[in-house]
Amino acid sequence: MKVEHAFPAEPFTVDRRRSFGDWVRKRRWFLLFVALPTLLAGIYYAFIASDIYVSESRFVIKSPDQKRPQLSSLANLIQTTGLSSGQEQTNEILEYVRSRDALRTLDKKLDVRARFRAGDADLLSRFPHPFMKNSFEELYKYYGKRVTAELDKETGTAIVKIEAFTPQDAYAINRELLGLSEALVNRLNDRAQNRAISEAQRQVELATYRAKKARIAMAGYRNSKEIIDPGKQATGVIQISDEMIAQRAALKAQLDLMQRETPRNPSIPALRNRINAISVQIASQDRRVVGGDGGIASKLGGYENLLVEQEFATQNLTVANAALVQARADAQKQKFYLERIVNPDQPDEPLLPRRLLSVLVVAAASLCIYFIGWMLIVGILEHAPEE
Repeated sequence: MKVEHAFPAEPFTVDRRRSFGDWVRKRRWFLLFVALPTLLAGIYYAFIASDIYVSESRFVIKSPDQKRPQLSSLANLIQTTGLSSGQEQTNEILEYVRSRDALRTLDKKLDVRARFRAGDADLLSRFPHPFMKNSFEELYKYYGKRVTAELDKETGTAIVKIEAFTPQDAYAINRELLGLSEALVNRLNDRAQNRAISEAQRQVELATYRAKKARIAMAGYRNSKEIIDPGKQATGVIQISDEMIAQRAALKAQLDLMQRETPRNPSIPALRNRINAISVQIASQDRRVVGGDGGIASKLGGYENLLVEQEFATQNLTVANAALVQARADAQKQKFYLERIVNPDQPDEPLLPRRLLSVLVVAAASLCIYFIGWMLIVGILEHAPEE
């Protein structure tokens, strides 16, 4: 005896499969472009994506800035020296942090490649992932995604964030980058200071050589001409000559008086001889001053030229020394300092990836792409010519 089923199962199952297939076929593009990417993103971020730890540090670049003097003398005595921000220098340091040079130094000291391919990192997050070459340029691109260096324009604070797969690696890279930045600031300071001071020092050396050369030339001239100071010596000779001229004039007056009153005075010949002797001495003194090549006057021109050169060289040396002192002071004022505001921290929990937010972003992006494609297809179909 056959037992008949009241509700045949096979036709019902076939109908359900057929209706489900129709439903899938009608929504195949939505499932392909929206549901599937969202599902894959959910699986990846829920079960595969590795935890990423973020270490953050903050610093500012400052320089000594002498405050303007106050009006009162008391305020001038108690004025202090402050620090002014150097945002331009901060931008330079941040450019270095993002540069290939910083990456090369980090790779030599910390083996960044190994830290970015830690054993617990998933294949899509680590370096190199399956779609990336193991080259320095690819490492630099990956480094740019894991290192964030930016300037807070409101506060002038530089912010450096490092992403890594372990808190120790994030902290180590951030600490090393901060140390490299401090070393770069010191190198820039030394370079600027040495450039300014070396130029001033060179001017001092040139001025010293010129002053020494002028003194040697003056000494040689004095030895060759057998004279110390022609001007002073000529003045002394002229003074002696003037005294003898005055003495001769007095003797002549005495002689004239004696010849009028006592023409037979026996002192008259002696007085004449004395006047003649004084006249000879006066002529001799005059020849010492203006006596041709051997006179003091002939030596005065060369001496004055050397004297002017010596005085100018000495003044030039004084100015060069003052410029050197000023250059050292200016270099000290222009020196920049990296001041840490927030030291690198070692995170105790991962901040990335934001799993739910990432899945929602993938879903939203897929949905936008789907609707854009759908609108394009609808527009094409509406404007297509009817057969």
